[in-house]
Amino acid sequence: MTSRHDHAVGHTDGHGHDHPSGVRGWLGSTFGSHSHDAADSVDAALESSAEGIRAVKISLVALLVTALAQAVVVAFTGSVALLADTIHNFSDALTAVPLWIAFVVGRRAASRRYTYGYGRAEDLAGIFIVFMIALSAVVAGYESVRRLLDPQPVTNVGILVAAGLIGFAGNELVALYRIRVGRKIGSAALVADGLHARTDGFTSLAVVGGAVGVLAGFPLADPLVGLGITVAIVFVLRSAAQDIYRRLMDAVEPELVDAAEASLRCTPGVLEVQELRLRWTGHRIRAETGIVVDAALSLVEAHAIAVAAHHRLLHDVPKLLDVTVHVNPAYDGTDGNHDGLAHHLSGRSHTHT
Repeated sequence: MTSRHDHAVGHTDGHGHDHPSGVRGWLGSTFGSHSHDAADSVDAALESSAEGIRAVKISLVALLVTALAQAVVVAFTGSVALLADTIHNFSDALTAVPLWIAFVVGRRAASRRYTYGYGRAEDLAGIFIVFMIALSAVVAGYESVRRLLDPQPVTNVGILVAAGLIGFAGNELVALYRIRVGRKIGSAALVADGLHARTDGFTSLAVVGGAVGVLAGFPLADPLVGLGITVAIVFVLRSAAQDIYRRLMDAVEPELVDAAEASLRCTPGVLEVQELRLRWTGHRIRAETGIVVDAALSLVEAHAIAVAAHHRLLHDVPKLLDVTVHVNPAYDGTDGNHDGLAHHLSGRSHTHT
């Protein structure tokens, strides 16, 4: 019996199970909303998308203002380090646009063609973010090498220092906001973009270091700092690409799998957890599980256990949107119910038995 429950399950403080403690409790309090049923989970998904849209709007404006202020200073000082940082800040601001689109698209209802909805749009936006980070690394590196081969004087160093500090402040504020919202709603793309902004902030401080080097009589400090910024961008690129790759490959944090498995095993009536799969779809999680119950139970009783298992998972797994529960009766291997599926399942690591 496979049961997918889309109805609401009432909840009070006496819902019949304890809230998780330890690692699961920490995950829930840090990353999870307190969704109790499928209807609440859908509402939470829509609310989190709206919060993501608000975050990208605010960060877009903040980073554009920061980058424009720095661009003006570049025109007066001729600093290649600041130019590299400004280019990076513009690219970082532009990454908010595909995220904005992705959050809007992700709110669309599922259709007969896109039966899981449009949450993957967020992961596609992450690919664009990775591309923009890579492009900014290429441009910044090119400009730095060009200035090393053809040095140009850096003027108005005091203004340059001020611009670097402005860049740091603007980026760090955006980073704090993006990371906080991204972790709250479970968006890997938004968190990656926040970490990107944080690195931009520290590279802005590096611009200040280059300006100090110029003041100390070492004019090549400016393009050398530009190269250092390029290296920093490459490290951000590696981290962001890894995060997006894992989402596209349906990877999940092992702690979430542990929490889900423990939740199922604690459900009264569940004798065994035969299989368990979780995957992120945008900033929400979908799960599929197979549980074993007493073969003597009626269909109604087995269904009640499936409902209870679903309910517990919604409590115990952060960002869980929906669960499909397959119920198998416990038997001694002689009933032959699954014989017809044997040749289909022979190559799978998890099977219904």
